[in-house]
Amino acid sequence: MLTWLRHRRSAPGLEAHRQAVAWQAVSLLLEYPEQLLLDRVPMLRDAVADLPTDVGGPLGAFLDQLAGEGALAALQTEYVDTFDVTRRCCLHLTYFTHGDTRKRGVALVQFKQAYRRAGVELADEQAELPDHLCVVLEFGATCDADTAWKLLNDHRVGIELLHRALVKRDSSWLPVVEALRATLPALDGDDEVALRRLIAQGPPQEQVGLDSSPYGSHDPALDGRLNPRPAGAAPEHLGATIPVGVPR
Repeated sequence: MLTWLRHRRSAPGLEAHRQAVAWQAVSLLLEYPEQLLLDRVPMLRDAVADLPTDVGGPLGAFLDQLAGEGALAALQTEYVDTFDVTRRCCLHLTYFTHGDTRKRGVALVQFKQAYRRAGVELADEQAELPDHLCVVLEFGATCDADTAWKLLNDHRVGIELLHRALVKRDSSWLPVVEALRATLPALDGDDEVALRRLIAQGPPQEQVGLDSSPYGSHDPALDGRLNPRPAGAAPEHLGATIPVGVPR
């Protein structure tokens, strides 16, 4: 796995409270959009207004997209097309460095162990995988910021590849990921070289039925595996207060 050791040792640039607000907002905005999100727009606007411009500005820009008749339905369609069936826009951090290999299973266990050390149990049934970006951010916002900081920076390559894929698609969610990147240390030097190498090579693969093109654009078979979102199921919980598994 590529880990950004220099950045992992870096300290967050935001005050703890503002970092928590930013990560919680990004977590909510990267989930499948439903009416509840529209209901929360005034609350979210108030929350992000107090954030630095490079964080709060992009989040506010995304919230602006939620205005207008038909905006929710359009975003729901775009969300599925972007995150559920486009491999390069996967929201699971370990996929970018491990692909669909057995090593990814080990990495997922490491995420769960990190949560458990912080006193959090992630439900296995009907829940997002532990490396899902929304889960990591919500965990960091409400439970253990230091552990989440390490996880995010250890898997920073996934965030960077996600950002670059959203740039190419001119995605509605690009501002949300840009806001997240503004809370993390910038990449430069050797990190950029390593990132370009991984972009060229694509994620590691075992023969599991995936095409061979690095970060190929569409793979509908990934929908159920990478973004499980069962309809009509009650949410599971990360700890006592964090619902995950189905859109909130």
